[in-house]
Amino acid sequence: MAKKRKINAESIISEAERNLTIRDVWNAGSAEKLTFFIMGLNQLKHKQFAKGAMFLALEVAFLGWLIFSGISALSLMTTLGPNKEMTTGLDKDGIPVTIQPDNSVIILLWGVLAFLIIAAFIVLFIQNYKSNKHLVYLKQTGQHVPTNKEELASLLDSNLHKTLMAVPLLGVFLFTILPTLYMITMAFTNYNKEHAIAFSWTGFTSFGQILSGNLAGTFFPVLIWTLIWAVLATVTTFLGGVLLAMLIESKGIKGKGMWRTIFVIVFAVPQFVTLLLMAQFLNTQGALNNLLMDWHIISEPIKFITTDSNAWVSRATVIVVNMWIGIPVSMLTSTAIIQNLPQDQIEAARIDGANSFKIFKSITFPQILFVMTPALIQQFIGNINNFNVIYLLTGGWPMNANYNSAGETDLLVTWLYKLVFGQTQQYNVAAALGILIFIVNASISLVAYRRTNAFKEG
Repeated sequence: MAKKRKINAESIISEAERNLTIRDVWNAGSAEKLTFFIMGLNQLKHKQFAKGAMFLALEVAFLGWLIFSGISALSLMTTLGPNKEMTTGLDKDGIPVTIQPDNSVIILLWGVLAFLIIAAFIVLFIQNYKSNKHLVYLKQTGQHVPTNKEELASLLDSNLHKTLMAVPLLGVFLFTILPTLYMITMAFTNYNKEHAIAFSWTGFTSFGQILSGNLAGTFFPVLIWTLIWAVLATVTTFLGGVLLAMLIESKGIKGKGMWRTIFVIVFAVPQFVTLLLMAQFLNTQGALNNLLMDWHIISEPIKFITTDSNAWVSRATVIVVNMWIGIPVSMLTSTAIIQNLPQDQIEAARIDGANSFKIFKSITFPQILFVMTPALIQQFIGNINNFNVIYLLTGGWPMNANYNSAGETDLLVTWLYKLVFGQTQQYNVAAALGILIFIVNASISLVAYRRTNAFKEG
């Protein structure tokens, strides 16, 4: 009861502090007012030297960066550099010199970084305001103001999460947010092989090329195959894993551990090794064709994954190979679920006359599906972006003369790779395609997760 009163008291205090307005903080005193402009001043006044010095130092660093570099970086973002062509001119001594075009790649990178630094400073300013507001609240209510020593000690106690998250957040900022925003902005330029150094803003031109321009005849067929592949790859590995787990867990099967180990070994082998071996195994001169010809089952090699293979033969091949790789994973998950099923419910069904198929249909499979649905959605999205299986096994073959830099088995993600590292080097189109892939993945994930029973019951 006492604990409940304490929690209620804390919530009332927190609510009272939240009710303080900007005007209340502004009118609290001169130090509080100046802290809006000189960050950390009120903290320094209350001898919170570490926090106050940090706010002040970061503000000085930001203003210095803004004056000497930030304004220039932001102004260049409008044109991505005024000099687009190589020109000749005279130096200060009148000697002819070659003037190189502005490097738009660097200008765009520094421009994006400048916006992120400004956004980070806004967040810092908000934190400074919250700290200032908290000090005003403590002062008005006559509570103890933490000393510098207590503030530092809190970094290893009540604020330990902030200490632990500082380095990871910096890593996310530099290696996730910055590259992602850089890629997004690149989609609105004409950055390609012809404009590899100096390029300009072109708006939604790249998206128009993909959705209705010269690349639409490649995008939509590849998108349809990507979705077909993702559905079949997910369903086949899931059902195969469930059936294999049911078979191994069946009564009368001896050596259950041995069978599980055999399939786990398949999963334990690095995926790229398996795919490269499979590519050799299925080659026209590979072991499978040689065996079939030696046994007189076929008279000439089957073209599974060559440049002139039948499109659906190659597509069926990658699905079968993916089953070999993916079924052991589903088997392990399904085995864990099967071993933890309520046996009393199954025994009651048997007493009522239900056979094994009805038990599987009404009890076993629904519970496996309920537990694995979130993982299946994740696996489906992973298959949309399954670069390894397609690229290492078929390389996108067979080729299609009507496609732009793509083959019959290419997924959107492997086509994106070819747009970047192929002969055309269409970086802007690849960036736009990456955004479209994200939209497809996010839409499917959102709709699918919201329709699962696990989400509704959560």
